[in-house]
Amino acid sequence: MRDNIRVFGLIGFPLGHSFSKRYFEEKFTKEEIEDAEYRNFALAQIEDVQRVLDTPGIRGFNITVPYKESILPFVDELSEMAEAIGAVNCVRVSNGKTFGFNTDVYGFKKAFENMIKRPCLIIGTGGGSKAVQMALSKIGLEYKSVSREQGRGDLVYDDIDEALLEKYPVLINCTPLGMSPDILTYPPLPYNLLGENNLAIDLIYNPEETKFLSLCSERECKTQNGMKMLGFQAEKSWEIWNEE
Repeated sequence: MRDNIRVFGLIGFPLGHSFSKRYFEEKFTKEEIEDAEYRNFALAQIEDVQRVLDTPGIRGFNITVPYKESILPFVDELSEMAEAIGAVNCVRVSNGKTFGFNTDVYGFKKAFENMIKRPCLIIGTGGGSKAVQMALSKIGLEYKSVSREQGRGDLVYDDIDEALLEKYPVLINCTPLGMSPDILTYPPLPYNLLGENNLAIDLIYNPEETKFLSLCSERECKTQNGMKMLGFQAEKSWEIWNEE
């Protein structure tokens, strides 16, 4: 292997769903970036991140489920955004130190700001959900978060009725339900109450149409997956990794 190679990558578990490696490999080829490579680091536990940090030439990595929050103790310095959200999805490694960032807010706003004009129901309460809440606050839109467990979000699934869906017509799935390979799973929503007035967004991009989006589409909702958001996040990560 070349001595001067810069190594970037993705940590998470499992990683079969991710397109990040392909995205960056295509970017490196297209832009003739010959001194960089992007690797998948499938970590069975977050403590294994040390093996990533010990990788020769490591300059940075992205973080996906389930480690966006549990990575925090392994990061030396957090950006204001990452600290405010309590989740990191991008780490820069420089001079032996790790710097944590969150590009989910940036990616979500760039991908969806012009599409979302009405109050939102955010499905899930993890790291992705926290970033979407921050993004919607910056856009100036009202939202409620939905969780399986009482007390974790503003609402539980059983609270969702016709009146609530009228008030919050935009549904945003921030859970991993439906992500490859578990493509038959989906949030337990009252899909029969949805219609053409609703917009359904899924942060998942593999598969292109999740079961959640499929069920919403059957009810004539407008739908959008997370592929555009991934592209914006990836470019922001590249910018962060190349800062001095």
